Amino acid sequence: MKQTILARRYAKAIFTVGQEQGKFEEYNEVLNGLAGLFATNPEVVDALTNPLYPLDVREKVMVGMIGSMEVDSVMGNFLSLLVQKKRAGILPEIAEEYSTMVDEEKNISHGSVISAVELSDELRESVQATLEKLTGKKVELSITVDPSIIGGIIAKVGDLVLDGSIKTQLAGLKDSIKGRE
Repeated sequence: MKQTILARRYAKAIFTVGQEQGKFEEYNEVLNGLAGLFATNPEVVDALTNPLYPLDVREKVMVGMIGSMEVDSVMGNFLSLLVQKKRAGILPEIAEEYSTMVDEEKNISHGSVISAVELSDELRESVQATLEKLTGKKVELSITVDPSIIGGIIAKVGDLVLDGSIKTQLAGLKDSIKGRE
């Protein structure tokens, strides 16, 4: 079960401290690294969250991880606190919330573009520049190819959706023809 509100609170707390110390980007790397570790190694999640292991053993596992990652004392204390409060299981969600806060601080949006064919570098840059102009933020795009849209592109950044696909235009034409009958 996602515990987004709780994860957001923890992320906001460490983000505020990271901002004050000028280390919020470094903390983002640490949290994303741990989230990746959680995703690829279920043994790590088990070692930090399984209630069958005594709390002191789980804390020693986290202390060992902190030592190997060479994080500063503030982040180390934060990670130890997560184990003590039995919140280590939501670390990937904390990392996700934290990344969102970092992107907001740096005025970055993430978007996606779906096209019928592979986009050239020139066209990709043009689409990115247009989306940056529309949103007023730096846009990082992920581009996928979906031949089912027949032609054109579908661009999404946050709440903004620009659908210029042939498939959607044909569906609109079909609906207008049906409406006349």
